[in-house]
Amino acid sequence: MLIYNVTNKVDPAIAQEWLDWMKTSHVPDVMRTGLFTNYRICRLDQVEEDAEPTFVIQYHCESREKLALYLEQHAPALREEVIAKYGNRFVAFRTIMEVVQGA
Repeated sequence: MLIYNVTNKVDPAIAQEWLDWMKTSHVPDVMRTGLFTNYRICRLDQVEEDAEPTFVIQYHCESREKLALYLEQHAPALREEVIAKYGNRFVAFRTIMEVVQGA
């Protein structure tokens, strides 16, 4: 099992709008690809008071092949959609984690 982890620092002025759009549009579009089994949206806790809101979206994927398919065939268009909507008002970075044990 892999986790495709997308960490986003968001301009405070649009943070709630951005989060609502992620919940109602972007994440459902990602899940409709059929390449992920589950997801979770988290807000980073215990940050400095003046820090930008930081959200983490974790998509669970069963195989490297499915993740590669997502990254090659779906991610570019989905990323462009977010950039077209929010421009430089957020910064995202992505990591891939391998689950070595879980409950």
